[in-house]
Amino acid sequence: MAEVLLFSGGLTRIADQGQSTGIWKCAVAGPVRLGCEGLAGDVQADRRVHGGIDKALHQYAAENYRRLAEAFPAIAAQLLPGSIGENVSAGGFDEDSVCIGDVFRLGRARLQVSQPRSPCWKIDHRYATDGVARLIGEQGLTGWYYRVLDGAVVCSGDPLEMIDRLPGAVSLAGLWQVWRQHRPDPATLERLSATPGLNTGWQKKLLDRVRWLRANGDRSAPVDATFHSRPR
Repeated sequence: MAEVLLFSGGLTRIADQGQSTGIWKCAVAGPVRLGCEGLAGDVQADRRVHGGIDKALHQYAAENYRRLAEAFPAIAAQLLPGSIGENVSAGGFDEDSVCIGDVFRLGRARLQVSQPRSPCWKIDHRYATDGVARLIGEQGLTGWYYRVLDGAVVCSGDPLEMIDRLPGAVSLAGLWQVWRQHRPDPATLERLSATPGLNTGWQKKLLDRVRWLRANGDRSAPVDATFHSRPR
């Protein structure tokens, strides 16, 4: 069981890109309502890839910041919990130990892991450093999203514990490793698509890649969920 830090925030304008981002979060000072679309007052700029019922809450493994700091020592002082845009930070959980479909209790709320986060160019913009998002994708330091099964009022310091794991569970690291393979086995992708609790968007990505692989012989299928690149 771990105690959590909670983070929430509004939108910040990225002037040179003509876009907005919700990656800048602030620590939540007191109790806040957690509903089916996340923490009250938390905002996401691009609802195609963040937010919504299946991506209501984002957790990032606190231990991942150490690995990022080792790779990017010039920005080590910036690599603090909450800085990558997550809502939840807690020790003791990472992509190797957390599985798709795992059910967690946060205070009186119940959450279910639905998918990994696909890193995007806004992470590089956040730290003013190229290559951070790409390293996250390459090493699988993605963090994960939850759907909210039972909402409640929550606050920083609440306990977070995993209370249920479904049969056939696949770790976030296992899913990401197969997804990033040059030419994964289509049957493995099909099996992963049936992982209990997996977001339907990821189910579609996996099955689309199966169809692409079977239709294109020895050519490798494109991996469109690994890194959302900067718009041009």
